[in-house]
Amino acid sequence: MKLAKGTVSTSDRQSTQVDAFPRTPLGCRVFLGYGALLGYDYRAATGTSKLTGHSCPSTPSRDTSPMKTFRSVGAFAAIAIAVSVAQAGDWPQYRGLAGDGKSVESIGQVSSDAMKVLWNVPAPLGFSSMSVADGLAYTLIARDDKETVVALDAATGQEVWSVPLGSSKYEQGGGDSGAPGNRGGDGPRSTPTVDGDRLYVYDSYMVLSCLDTKTGRVLWQHDVIAENEGRNIKWLNASSPLIEGNRVIVGGGGAGQSFLAFDKSTGDRVWASGDETVTHATPILAEVGGKSGVVFFTQSGLVAVGADDGQEVWRAKFPFSVSTAASPVADGDLVYCSAGYGVGAGLFKIDNQSTPQEMWYKSNELMNHWSTPVVHDGHLYGIFEFKKYGKAPLQCVELSTGEIKWNERGFGPGNCILVGDKLVVLSDAGEVVIAKATPTAYEEVARKQVLEGKCWSTPAYSDGKIFVRSTQQAACVAID
Repeated sequence: MKLAKGTVSTSDRQSTQVDAFPRTPLGCRVFLGYGALLGYDYRAATGTSKLTGHSCPSTPSRDTSPMKTFRSVGAFAAIAIAVSVAQAGDWPQYRGLAGDGKSVESIGQVSSDAMKVLWNVPAPLGFSSMSVADGLAYTLIARDDKETVVALDAATGQEVWSVPLGSSKYEQGGGDSGAPGNRGGDGPRSTPTVDGDRLYVYDSYMVLSCLDTKTGRVLWQHDVIAENEGRNIKWLNASSPLIEGNRVIVGGGGAGQSFLAFDKSTGDRVWASGDETVTHATPILAEVGGKSGVVFFTQSGLVAVGADDGQEVWRAKFPFSVSTAASPVADGDLVYCSAGYGVGAGLFKIDNQSTPQEMWYKSNELMNHWSTPVVHDGHLYGIFEFKKYGKAPLQCVELSTGEIKWNERGFGPGNCILVGDKLVVLSDAGEVVIAKATPTAYEEVARKQVLEGKCWSTPAYSDGKIFVRSTQQAACVAID
């Protein structure tokens, strides 16, 4: 196998064929404002399987990639998005198709009794979320002292293939804390990104890998630290790869190479820029105030660079000394950001002025840590407060003012996403909760205990099903 320059050979990896469930293409679905997707009918079935062994399915691939047909730009205030959905959409990357934590699907009437766990399988260690596309669900686990990317059949949880990548040693710790009786489980932090027939993984030691989605075969690989004079950050990398056009974008190089773009097909480096200390936060694509760019949350603050050339578009000062794992949140011409360790949260307006305008700043308040909120109708919904394991509240916050509209305690530092007008929340104790996204009051409609272990990951939503991870398990929940 010929690898791109600077890559690591994986010719010694072996795989064993196992039975795989066939998947039938249903045809093209049109998402106006979200791109065209090809979907599949996922069969709902129960079952359990250990995440063991390597297997290579013979699985049809789709012709249209959501990342190829959709240029993610965060939230467009000027565009009314009309959505026509013949079948459900994929959730191909961390925080969904647009990286904003929102699904194009909707949730109708639901109750706790209607929530059914379709499958629950062992998924040892870590805080990787799940990405779902073409009938497969991908995540990172730790197995045999290696961070390992696994592909599961989304309908059954059966392991389809797995590939070991980098080391699973976490000598700096960072992932062992938690609520009493729910500690430990340190492991991989980032989430795989699916783009057509390619899967991109950025592991804890900043090795960027491109794999074939059907077989797990490594197509190219780059050690970002070794090749770009970089160094890892405390508690290791947690950010996930970002796709824009024909580029895969990450952070982590040294001086002049903090932000990096690679050709997603060949692995060739396209551009490098910036002299920043990156954090654990995954960058976003956003168009705010008429300015489009990739927004990185660095230790100096927000830095937006052009996806085509890496040149700086704008920056907003929001310095902090430790780190954050919460991504920025864009809405119209506004960008919200938050960091723990006594920092707080802030809102910036991006317009034609050379310097973004700070709208408000809350010192030592509204700290999200790694729980990135979603924005809906001018309000943020997410889990706030710092290191309140088992206790941190789900809150609704008015975006324009930072005013808390309601507060519901007892979630811990899990995460939430938005599906239509409903919040899907994963508590750090493994409960899946569905609540209305309304600023009036907290209105819970369903709740179910789904996972054992600690959940610092983000739910995924695809084809009417919720996919969740803990430090011990992965599960799929149907709500119909």
